[in-house]
Amino acid sequence: MLRSDTLFGKRESNTPNPPLNTGSSAASSTTSSAGFHSKPASSTNSNFNSPSTSQAPAPSTNEVGSKLIVGPNIKLKGVEITDCDTLVVEGFVEATMDSRVIQISKDGSFKGSAGIDIAEIHGTFDGELTVRQKLVIYASGKVSGKIRYGNVVIEEGGQLMGDVQVGAATPPKGLAVAKSV
Repeated sequence: MLRSDTLFGKRESNTPNPPLNTGSSAASSTTSSAGFHSKPASSTNSNFNSPSTSQAPAPSTNEVGSKLIVGPNIKLKGVEITDCDTLVVEGFVEATMDSRVIQISKDGSFKGSAGIDIAEIHGTFDGELTVRQKLVIYASGKVSGKIRYGNVVIEEGGQLMGDVQVGAATPPKGLAVAKSV
């Protein structure tokens, strides 16, 4: 339910707004006072939900830093992605990037060139991929092109094809490699 008195933060009086639709839990999505749609609080996606102690902690790859989410049905083409710690691809991205983490969802697709510390692939990647630390390909994942990796984990059903070599052992930005004596 959208209330026009709070659209874009405008109010006609100084009285606080009563809660929206507090008695029904059957709705599949809720609408905030600004008109944005978000999933119910029981969902693990908390992009627009207020912080809650009942939500599970985020995975370790999402701890800190900047995050870009390309949502479902979104196409992002012909760009260079910089200064992004985590890229989450749920739609289609055609780009070049150097980042810390890339997560491609089951319906997501990335085409281009990427230098990454950790890659988690549920969807498709096509192009040149250099994973400095760990490449994880899940059962629904398909990775093709020129692939370099430090470590690889491929779940049963996952696909890895093309020019594949181990040895992307260049240290991540800001980290030094200790030499053994």
